Amino acid sequence: MSAGRARRGAWLRRPFRALPALFVAAVYVFLLAPILLIVLLSLNAGEFLAFPPQGLSLRWYGALFGNEPFMRAIGTSLWVATIAAAVSTAVGTAAALFFVRHAGRMRETLRMLVMMPLMLPEILTAIALLFFVYATGIGTQTMFGLVVGHVLVTLPYAFMNVASSLYNFDRSIEEAARSLGARPFTVFRRVTLPLIKPGIITGALFAFIVSFDLFNMSLLLKGIGMTTLPIQLFDYLRWDFDPTAAAVSSLSIVMTFTIILFVDRVIGLRSLRFG
Repeated sequence: MSAGRARRGAWLRRPFRALPALFVAAVYVFLLAPILLIVLLSLNAGEFLAFPPQGLSLRWYGALFGNEPFMRAIGTSLWVATIAAAVSTAVGTAAALFFVRHAGRMRETLRMLVMMPLMLPEILTAIALLFFVYATGIGTQTMFGLVVGHVLVTLPYAFMNVASSLYNFDRSIEEAARSLGARPFTVFRRVTLPLIKPGIITGALFAFIVSFDLFNMSLLLKGIGMTTLPIQLFDYLRWDFDPTAAAVSSLSIVMTFTIILFVDRVIGLRSLRFG
């Protein structure tokens, strides 16, 4: 009798055990469905963004690569993202080294200051930088102000990834190198840097992705005659509604997923912990 009740109880509990998995699956579908829809719409053979697609075609990718304003905007975004990622990685690495090894009582204050751009709305940071740029006259005709804004937003990503690598770092290796007569710079170049290289590369790639897709910061701080890809896409959708916009978005999605896949396969996202 008790065995039968136990079996019935287990049978009744079985659907409830599946609820967490169903909930997670529903969340993934909710997050990924718009991305898959954009990619599908970029292959639409029709004249307008419409679902379901009116056939499949690559014509809008050809239109994208033949569109000079879009190609110029892609080049500007790539250039700004590369500079921002390089500067953020260099500054973030130095900040992470100081934070993990020398900050002491200043540790939490330093962490809060570096992470502040992620805590504040991006538009507020952009407005503050805009006032600063015009008050000082720095970068109003160049991309200097734009790069500063991108570095400010992407710095936390480089900082977090390098600090994660340093937390998982075995310092006895450095001590062994110093005991063998290596100078501090040699220890850093030959021992520390190669061991934290996964965190540096990961931080640089994530900084690049974030910078490439920034909109508010780019909209307010871009120089005269300068347009990044998100701004160009926004302006294009104000007057045209053809699948070229979906092709631009799909290109950005593919680039982002390629970088993330590279990080996961070559470096391994699971190996990075911030603790």
